[in-house]
Amino acid sequence: MSESPLQQFLSRVEDRTAVVGIVGLGYVGLPLAVEVARAGYRVVGLDVDPEVAAAINAGESHIQDVPSETLAPYAESGQIEATTDPARLADCDAVSLCVPTPLNKIKDPDLSYVLASTRTVADHLRAGQLVVLESTTYPGTTDEVLRPLLEESGLVVGRDVFLCYSPERVDPGNETWQTKNTPKVIGGVTDACAEAGVALYETIFDALVPTENARAAELVKVYENTFRMINIALANELAQACDRLGLNVWDVIEAAATKPFGFMKFTPGPGLGGHCIPLDPHYLSWKMRSLAYKTRMIDVASEINAEMPSFVVRKVADALNDVAKPIRGSRVLVLGVAYKRDIDDLRESPALEILRLLQENGANVGYHDPFCPVIADDGHTTLTGLPLHSVDLTEEALSSADAVVIVTDHTTVDYAAVRRHAPLIVDTRGVLRGVEGPGRVIGISGDGVFADSVPSLA
Repeated sequence: MSESPLQQFLSRVEDRTAVVGIVGLGYVGLPLAVEVARAGYRVVGLDVDPEVAAAINAGESHIQDVPSETLAPYAESGQIEATTDPARLADCDAVSLCVPTPLNKIKDPDLSYVLASTRTVADHLRAGQLVVLESTTYPGTTDEVLRPLLEESGLVVGRDVFLCYSPERVDPGNETWQTKNTPKVIGGVTDACAEAGVALYETIFDALVPTENARAAELVKVYENTFRMINIALANELAQACDRLGLNVWDVIEAAATKPFGFMKFTPGPGLGGHCIPLDPHYLSWKMRSLAYKTRMIDVASEINAEMPSFVVRKVADALNDVAKPIRGSRVLVLGVAYKRDIDDLRESPALEILRLLQENGANVGYHDPFCPVIADDGHTTLTGLPLHSVDLTEEALSSADAVVIVTDHTTVDYAAVRRHAPLIVDTRGVLRGVEGPGRVIGISGDGVFADSVPSLA
């Protein structure tokens, strides 16, 4: 009696002869490819960009979290092979979809990349294959969107082929929690799907967290980032309240963080960035609107966070006004444009909105970011004068600026020099606490005079 498709798949996982396809070789897909190869499987990576594919085959990584020296041995041995040919997916026993899931202009989910990649997989689907969606999406996507597309082939999900959802949990630049050691959530459309997905992924990741089904796994992803978004919004609202009360928000937060129970520290900033926190909660919000339910906390938190770039620019304008300078015509130097410290990722960065608003108010704007040397015209960035290039952080650049705005707190920046040479600084990250200097510092709240005597347990 011949083996069932599930048994065939499990056998190939057990003896490591399974070939794993990865669609999308970006921030999620390339780190995943390396871990799959490290687990002993051969990887076929599919990307629409021929330059990306060629670079990967040459052992050159375009992702900061994957050093080229890590990728190169797998590329040289052929264990990781990148291609632009979708027909190669027919060679794969499992396919993980790691494609973008942006929002459109009215913040509704844009599943065009998911739909296109699923149709590509369906065109080359065969019995015994496992398909895993890793892209963030709303609860129900795997069942309601992917399953029907795959079953148009005549193969039945759960019997002939297997379908799971396993959300990416990538945190760019995090040196502690990376792809392999971050617990991996996974849910199957059917029990057989879950069995196939768990069998493969438990050989790749340190810890698996199975959920009752794919919908639950989808909700896990949007919930965990909604949790962060709402708590960041609370910290941002606290900063604005402290500003009106004449208090220093950092002192308040650090004091609160000494409580050893019932409190988790979140900090304010110039706004939200990255592909997850600003976007993911809207997937849940959109889904619930279709069920006649309004996610009020998500909507309010999103509004608060979206206001932060404008709040920062008002702080800059007020600070300049205090020294009898209008923002129009003033030289403003922005420090840091990546969405978080020590990475090269500009996706949804609040710095881009701050730069735009400064330009709109007539400021002569420049920026310094050692991780992002160029802000290019990608068709979405609304800044004028693109491309913009990072300037060197010299004494002249600092002293000649009418205002310096710290937006992203890269650890490579010499903040003592910033404090020493810049005449006026708006510090949205609190990095100048305890740093002495002659210029004036304006914090995100209060008068910019920072106390640093409060211990922190965070």
